Amino acid sequence: MIRGLCSGCSDLCNRSLPCSVMIVGVGGSRSSLDLMIATDVFPNAAIILVDLCENMAAQVACWLAVMIQCQEHGRSGSSTPEISGRVVRMEQLWQEFFSDPSQWWDNRFIKTSPKYPDFKHKSTHEGLWIEGRLNPIWVKAKMATMTLGHIHSGGELRSWVLDSCGNGGKVSKLCQEGRLKEALHMVELMVEQDTLVPIIAYVGLLKGCARRKALAEGKQVHALLVQSGYDSVTFLGNTLVDMYAKCGSVLDARNVFNTMPEHNVISWTAIISAYADNGQGEEAINLFQQMRLAGIAADKILFVIVLKACARISDLEKGKQLHSQIVKSGFEADMIVGNSLVNMYAKCGSIEHARQVFSNMCETDVLSWNALIAGYAQEGLCKDALALYERMKQEDMQPNSVTYVILLKACASIAALEQGKHIHSHIVNSGFELDVIVSSALVHMYAKCGCIEHARQVFNNMHERDVVSWNAMIAGYAQQGLGKEVFELYEQMKLEDVQPTHVTYVVLLKACASIASLEDGKRLHSQIVEIGFESDVIIGNTLVDMYAKCGSIEHARHVFSNMHERDIVSWNALIAGYAQQGLVKEALALYEQMKQEDVQPDDVTYVVLLNACAGIAALEQGQQLHSRVISSGFDSDIIVGSALVDMYTKCGSIEHARRVFNNMYERDIVSWTAMIAGYAEEGLGKEALELYEQMKQEDVLPNNVTYVVLLKACARITCLEQGQQLHFQIIESGFQSDEMVGGALIDMYAKCGSIEDARHVFNNLPEQDLVSWNTMIAGYAQQGLGEEAVRLLEQMQREGRKPNGVTYVSVLSACSHSGLVDEGRRLFDFMFKNHGVTPTVDHYACMVDLLCRAGCLAEAEDLINKMPIQPDAVLWRTLLGAARNHGHVEIGRRAFDCVVKLEPENPSAYVLLSDIYAAAGRRDELANIRK
Repeated sequence: MIRGLCSGCSDLCNRSLPCSVMIVGVGGSRSSLDLMIATDVFPNAAIILVDLCENMAAQVACWLAVMIQCQEHGRSGSSTPEISGRVVRMEQLWQEFFSDPSQWWDNRFIKTSPKYPDFKHKSTHEGLWIEGRLNPIWVKAKMATMTLGHIHSGGELRSWVLDSCGNGGKVSKLCQEGRLKEALHMVELMVEQDTLVPIIAYVGLLKGCARRKALAEGKQVHALLVQSGYDSVTFLGNTLVDMYAKCGSVLDARNVFNTMPEHNVISWTAIISAYADNGQGEEAINLFQQMRLAGIAADKILFVIVLKACARISDLEKGKQLHSQIVKSGFEADMIVGNSLVNMYAKCGSIEHARQVFSNMCETDVLSWNALIAGYAQEGLCKDALALYERMKQEDMQPNSVTYVILLKACASIAALEQGKHIHSHIVNSGFELDVIVSSALVHMYAKCGCIEHARQVFNNMHERDVVSWNAMIAGYAQQGLGKEVFELYEQMKLEDVQPTHVTYVVLLKACASIASLEDGKRLHSQIVEIGFESDVIIGNTLVDMYAKCGSIEHARHVFSNMHERDIVSWNALIAGYAQQGLVKEALALYEQMKQEDVQPDDVTYVVLLNACAGIAALEQGQQLHSRVISSGFDSDIIVGSALVDMYTKCGSIEHARRVFNNMYERDIVSWTAMIAGYAEEGLGKEALELYEQMKQEDVLPNNVTYVVLLKACARITCLEQGQQLHFQIIESGFQSDEMVGGALIDMYAKCGSIEDARHVFNNLPEQDLVSWNTMIAGYAQQGLGEEAVRLLEQMQREGRKPNGVTYVSVLSACSHSGLVDEGRRLFDFMFKNHGVTPTVDHYACMVDLLCRAGCLAEAEDLINKMPIQPDAVLWRTLLGAARNHGHVEIGRRAFDCVVKLEPENPSAYVLLSDIYAAAGRRDELANIRK
């Protein structure tokens, strides 16, 4: 039986051990004596030295750790000759180590697993473990006299005190408690007093700085290392690189790495991870390739890091090359590496490769399933993601919170409300409803699906709400254009002492932009300046966008000019602002300025500018942009190509549009829809429908916008039969419940004269929005069915729908065509008094037409003269035409004078007045007109 000796701890010294090992505890005053006794009494025993602490709990922990190790050694099963050979080789290696330690890497303080060696030969890569069971007993004795840090020049060993119970332990404890400044001050005093600083103190400080992202303190520790002469220590260099990386200073990390005298795999891992974690994936991959050229083999940890870098920059080719290297290195069977491969392929858009890796994995965990589900979700394959989730449960793999968050985001991205509700029920059953992250994802999903009531219900029922939850709910209201609710919730958030983040202000500013609330936007701007967020480039971009969309281009330009940093998004936001105001010249001038400042335009820049040209039918400027698109190499971009087609069609150049369309390398549904819309707008319904047939032959599936455009084409050429065929295809495709498609169907049937079919579609809509009501009323108006239009308006009001200006234009037009004069007068007064709809020129035009048709010309003239807004030539021309029809010479003459004043070159006014004079027999006046 072998005895255990522990200096300063006699009550543990007499415990029996189940194998022939001698335990000697060092660290007390009797360490040397204990070692002498052990080697004298038990000369054939393998001796393990344990550095014990003053604390009894630590002593017990050390003792138990050794006992476990001893038991593991006892189960070895190696034959005696094998052990003898290995013992001899181990003694040779240790002799080599102590004769020239500079040839060995010291990994003791950075290794992440006991399986990794404490020392590793730089050439042969053979390893040594201080606690190795085949070590000669003299190794421990020699190691007891000096605790090794790093090997320095001349083969000497620098001795560092690893006193975990002394100063080093105190420093580490302070760092763990977050008292970084106290810990730093303590080390500074030790350096000033020329006291040897334990290595654990520096490691603790650097890790503490990394945890708290304390860059300034980290630089002070670095300076102390240089002052102490430890800056050339490899493993401390690695820790420095890691600290700078986690503090976001990649440049400092690289400088440390470049000045290190030698690099091991851990050094390379630290610097590659620094670039990968800070969004510089390309440089991370380049460094990995440099490491490979230097002859250093990657471990699985490094492969995982580089795969994540490939995923972040969506570099599929580099990812495939890494996969090949992983297979050659034998790490493919590792589950963590397998998960990273699945994630990389999914993030790079190669879902087939991701599924293949997943299927070939020997073992999977919830991370594997989550990576593949996220891949399907990212590709918009929500049904496949949900199917995989069901299979996951069938295989008894329990989903976690991340699984549910991924699935909810997938549902949100395609507005899959029913699937989202299904996932919600699973979340409740699984008990994850209390998870704040999952609940926030639920709020986001319901808001994105337009179900704001469900989103608020989930939000209200949350036991705990963080700033992400508040942001999700505020964003939900903003997406629905509910500005009042947005700012009420924001005020409530502040009352509950939840501090807004950058994201909160971005969401709030977008809400202001969506409802064009300039005053609220200005107030938010003031708050942003007060809390110091104005220098944030994303906030600055959102401010520019908000002011532009609120019509205050001067404020937008002011914010833009004062931004300390501008990116392409900043320029695009301001260019879009000018474009939205129809200021195409100013937008193009800004584009030129952007290029002069060496900011390269992207696809968004060109799309914004082309849309601006399309908006005002500026064909010449559009053609100039087209040439720049070609010279910039964006002519092959599918989004820019579609914008070019749209620009040319809206400028009336259908031939140019078709030429661009035909020359596109790739066409998506947007391209096809833009070209079809161009034909439809030009009244070329036949060509639009022929192109649609070609689109189907090329297996491109139409979307709701495509059907809307096609239905408009049918309406223009009153092609009822083709419209009915489209209706059947719409039902087959599942778009019959879409509000836009429903409105287009009503309009098509009404314009094709089938008002009964129009009403049938209207009645069967799952929800009738304001556009649907207006379209149906307009349909009755087009058919001269005034009474039906008025009855539908009354039904609309009974169902709680508030008519708008468009509604009253349609119903007044219906009254005009049906001769409902009294009803028209009543509705004209009613719309302002009861619904607050201020009459526009269109409303006055309907009333003038109504009165003129009824022969009430004096009343019509009086109405025009009393208009609070300037009447246009159309109103006077309508009155002039009615004067001719009814033989009112004086009213006709006054109307003629007003038309000529507004449109002096319009010949129709002269023709109408000539007819009036001729009918009245006033030959002199007629002769004057003809002159």
